[in-house]
Amino acid sequence: MSDYVIRSGDRAAFLAGLRELIDFLTAHPDVVVPRHPSLVVLVDAIDSAARLDGVQSGAAPLGVPAEDIGRGCFGARRDFGPISYGVVAVPPEERQ
Repeated sequence: MSDYVIRSGDRAAFLAGLRELIDFLTAHPDVVVPRHPSLVVLVDAIDSAARLDGVQSGAAPLGVPAEDIGRGCFGARRDFGPISYGVVAVPPEERQ
């Protein structure tokens, strides 16, 4: 068992929601869209090694490296046009 937990959701519901959003925005061109939207999956882990492990686990299928972003935080991100999809781990004390 790993020392981290990836806060993942219902994949089918997520994909259906994205499709619904695309359809809505296509039908309503007057609705503004963000310039650089970002989707982030959170990793929970107590220690630094486990946080890095969790981010590496999420980064591998994205085909990107995990990075130490400082202060015990780790992240990985892949861009799809202007949309960023990432995995992030923040120390518990930094989330308060």
